[in-house]
Amino acid sequence: MTKRDTTSTKRKSAAPHGRGALSIQNAQKGGGALTMEISLARRMPAEWEKHEATWIAWPHHEPDWPGKLAPIPWVYAEIVRALSECERVEILCHNEGVAQSARLLLAAHGVLDKPDRYRLNIAPNDRVWLRDSAPTGVLRSDGKVELIDWGFNAWAKYDNYSKDADIGKLIARITGLPRTEAKREDNGERLVLEGGGIEVNGNGTMLVTEEWLLTDVQVRNPGMSAQGYEEAFAEYLGVTDTIWLGQGAVGDDTHGHIDDVARFASRETVILAYEPDPSDENHVRSADNLRRLQMAAQSRPLKVVTIPFPRPVTMNGERLPASYANFYIANGAVLVPTFNDPNDRVALNGIAEAFPGRTVVGIHAVDLVWGLGTLHCLTQQQPAAVGRVERTASR
Repeated sequence: MTKRDTTSTKRKSAAPHGRGALSIQNAQKGGGALTMEISLARRMPAEWEKHEATWIAWPHHEPDWPGKLAPIPWVYAEIVRALSECERVEILCHNEGVAQSARLLLAAHGVLDKPDRYRLNIAPNDRVWLRDSAPTGVLRSDGKVELIDWGFNAWAKYDNYSKDADIGKLIARITGLPRTEAKREDNGERLVLEGGGIEVNGNGTMLVTEEWLLTDVQVRNPGMSAQGYEEAFAEYLGVTDTIWLGQGAVGDDTHGHIDDVARFASRETVILAYEPDPSDENHVRSADNLRRLQMAAQSRPLKVVTIPFPRPVTMNGERLPASYANFYIANGAVLVPTFNDPNDRVALNGIAEAFPGRTVVGIHAVDLVWGLGTLHCLTQQQPAAVGRVERTASR
């Protein structure tokens, strides 16, 4: 999910395993249900619910992939090719030169230059990780779409993000959809969150990690408590049941985003990335997350399905956040990152079983993950408006 310092290729390190995430006093141990009146009746739909479009930003900034930018636009063209078979792809281009490059590569990949396949939008941006910088689409009680625009501060880590902080305004202007700036209840300041840190089942339940929001590393909202977050989730996303997992994946410099470790596949099914090898750093983390989900299942309908991690993917001695859980669910397909690993087949089969009726497409991501993110990190869905009768449809 993030995203390199554009002033230096040397990154600041997050807290090592064993520090921060599980040692603090205010971290909740297990899930916490919250029941309250949600006057605005917002609901964040699950990712498998119908999309109007998928948003991405075309890669253009070399420090995001130091020394390896050249192949990345070709990977993006393949992603657009796969998505455009299912839904329209809205592509943000930093400038007209980037847009022209995108047109050429998309044509080379056989993507038809038609408005129902893709559209290019000139929109200056710092980095391409729209899962985190773009707004979150929710449905109102009348079935119309509203954009929840979180504050964005580059994962509380980097200094150059002024263009990305305005992505929500740009998308609202392009779509004509209403945009609401999320605010903290305690002080009225912008509520800083990223889409890669929230995972919902569309029916009131959310997965989130303590490492991301409740530790003293890369603090998004200083002084905000778990209860404060749950109240905000209820107000802006219609979440009434928050399940707190522990840590994210090794190598994730967002410091704990959920989308590398646990994803909903249905209202009652969670796909968990699990590492069985005790010598691997992801083992303790994933075993703890499995335990928490098993505890949560004692008080709510919940089934846990595990998929493996690939073997460690490293570059220049740095472990990268390679995970099959960073898949993206489109209208008729699930795009899954692959890593030239024997576990590719195991993960693809497991995800295919969890999403019957959808085509599962593997996207080679060994180069892509050098940017510290893959398919879910770079996409953001725009939900389709629905009628009242459709609002509670299951997968």
